[in-house]
Amino acid sequence: QVQLVESGGGLVQSGGSLRLSCSTSGSSGSIAVMAWYRQAPGSQRELVALITSGGTTNYADSVKGRFTISRDNPKNTVYLQMNTLKPEDTAIYYCNVDIVRLGRRRSYWGQGTQVTVSS
Repeated sequence: QVQLVESGGGLVQSGGSLRLSCSTSGSSGSIAVMAWYRQAPGSQRELVALITSGGTTNYADSVKGRFTISRDNPKNTVYLQMNTLKPEDTAIYYCNVDIVRLGRRRSYWGQGTQVTVSS
């Protein structure tokens, strides 16, 4: 059974930094895209950043230049380095991975980790 375990959330002051991690286990397939989403109270879940198996990245405009997504393929882990955090970055952050096995692609979600940025 595929499990995603996130860590690294917390409370930080505006301008501070946090690093989120998401480790994937239990998969017998290959991990394709790894991504981070976030959901603020009263808002829809939105894509923050993604990284493909080949290392191509894509970011939401609101985090470009401040956040960096990376992955460690042997460890099946994705990271999100968040710098110059702003109060509007406050949200629950979710890890998402696409796993391909026997020609089929499935998407899995982590449980979410709270990030709170105080002004």
